[in-house]
Amino acid sequence: MTDAVRLRQAEEDDLDQIAQLEADSFAQPWRRETFASLLGRPSVDIVVAESDGRVAGYAVVRSTVGESELANLAVCPARRRAGLGRALLREAVDAARKRGATWVFLAVRASNDGAAKLYRQFGFQEIGTQASYYREPAEDARVFAMELP
Repeated sequence: MTDAVRLRQAEEDDLDQIAQLEADSFAQPWRRETFASLLGRPSVDIVVAESDGRVAGYAVVRSTVGESELANLAVCPARRRAGLGRALLREAVDAARKRGATWVFLAVRASNDGAAKLYRQFGFQEIGTQASYYREPAEDARVFAMELP
């Protein structure tokens, strides 16, 4: 990454940018209202990567007793493959660890080899497949897990 990036918890003022980035990144984007309903929940962390006053990426982590799920992670198309996804992933895993999780799980489209490679490099193991997990277009999910030390 060439310019300064600050990782922080999302704020209400970030929601429009998060929702736009979501729409630019996913075939079935979450709505702004979904992010708004998660903001401030005691079991949810929404981490944003801010650069030049703009949201360049975000990650959503939902936690329960002993485990967390990386529910969503997106990076602005112009900032991909520059380490921002890895930084968000690190921050998301740290958030899970702080909440007492011993496992982190995630699902990724079966065709998304770039994301799968990132997760493997970070220490996640592919543990299975969930058939027809995604719609529009229909696709299986690869399920990953990582045990936290």
